Amino acid sequence: MKKGTEFEGVVSRLIFPNKGVVDMDGQSVIVKNALPGQQVRAVVNKRRGGRCEARLLAVTKPAPEERPAQRCPHADECGGCLYQGFPYEYQLAVKEQQVRDLLKPVLGEDIPMDPICPSPVPSAYRNKMEFSFGDAQKGGEMTLGMHKRGSFYDVVTVDGCRIVDEDFRQILRAVLDYMREREVPFYRKMAHQGILRHLLVRKAAFTGEILVDLITTSAWQPPEDFAQMLLALPLSGTLTGILHTVNDSWADTVQDEGTTVLYGRDYITEELLGLRFEITPFSFFQTNSRGAEKLYEIARSYIGETRGKRIYDLYSGTGTIAQILAPVAEQVTGVEIVEEAVEAARRNAAANHLDNCRFLAGDVLKVLDELPEAPDLMVLDPPRDGIHPKAIGKLLAYQVPRIVYISCKPTSLARDLVFFKEAGYQVTRLQCVDMFPFTGGIETVCLLTRS
Repeated sequence: MKKGTEFEGVVSRLIFPNKGVVDMDGQSVIVKNALPGQQVRAVVNKRRGGRCEARLLAVTKPAPEERPAQRCPHADECGGCLYQGFPYEYQLAVKEQQVRDLLKPVLGEDIPMDPICPSPVPSAYRNKMEFSFGDAQKGGEMTLGMHKRGSFYDVVTVDGCRIVDEDFRQILRAVLDYMREREVPFYRKMAHQGILRHLLVRKAAFTGEILVDLITTSAWQPPEDFAQMLLALPLSGTLTGILHTVNDSWADTVQDEGTTVLYGRDYITEELLGLRFEITPFSFFQTNSRGAEKLYEIARSYIGETRGKRIYDLYSGTGTIAQILAPVAEQVTGVEIVEEAVEAARRNAAANHLDNCRFLAGDVLKVLDELPEAPDLMVLDPPRDGIHPKAIGKLLAYQVPRIVYISCKPTSLARDLVFFKEAGYQVTRLQCVDMFPFTGGIETVCLLTRS
């Protein structure tokens, strides 16, 4: 098929995370964001190395399982969710099959996979959102929400978003109305002009505490009535902190170049498996608190007996896994590159009366060289790109009998497992945990053992 060719066909399968496959004239064409069973109209926009990719123009007929009336009101524009309108059981089945397909070339046909663990709540599950200020079309009214699918510039106001609860939606609407009334301009990335950049909202699922952080350039300071406006909202949770963060960077990311507390404190507390955790604005914490409990219960069961053991928790974030494993262990060492998260982990361990946890700030690749004692067990929870190849070599040198690998991107897991298998490790248990319903994301917990 030539570039520019428009065609219509039915999606036969889905490649992780969002690549629908349409078989046309003996050739497989990749159509992003198209789902199995949908009849779609698309146009070929890439051809390289015998591979053909197309841009989705429209879904001309829904899949048999699809319920269009149940879709989020922003589903056609927002790029956040993939499975809007599909039953939750369908999503689970598709995600589990995707992981099987990715791991089959590495592990073979007989994958020791337990049934996928669903999220305890499939909607309104997120405890953190980063909204962007912008406009839906050039020169249009200011918006606040998520980027349009496939767009670097256009922003959709997602005040009907289904994966957060009503408190998030109220805060979004109130902040947008406040800024529109005062005609505060949003930051324009190309011109590097304007003020408003992002709105970060965190809400703990179990304690109900809420943190709001407004990110702007240094050219503007929120007046006193900004915090008062937020405090007057009829929220179901408790607003425990209102912050203002300055970001003058040209990069279109949330960066902290100085944060001021406008009200309350600069963190919320969450409870997981009987432990309390402080969560600061930019520290890593699983975005689905109830799902995180399931994830960590599985990880804890996989790691097995920890009594008297020395454990490494690498890529430890705010130290959640380390503290869950610590009560009967001899010592747990967490390593995390984000210093803010390490400081929070230390406070969390002290608050939970755990004196056998230590947390070190730095790159895993470098910190491992500074640790004199070898661990008995290891837990790995790396970022989406997986483990650096050089770091894998250092991990393998410890020859620990059990490793639990928690992956948020199965393609990275599949790549890394090749190295572990070559070093004599076997995957003895594996389970998918759906932490991100309606999106293409999936977590996988993997137990690696070495005789």
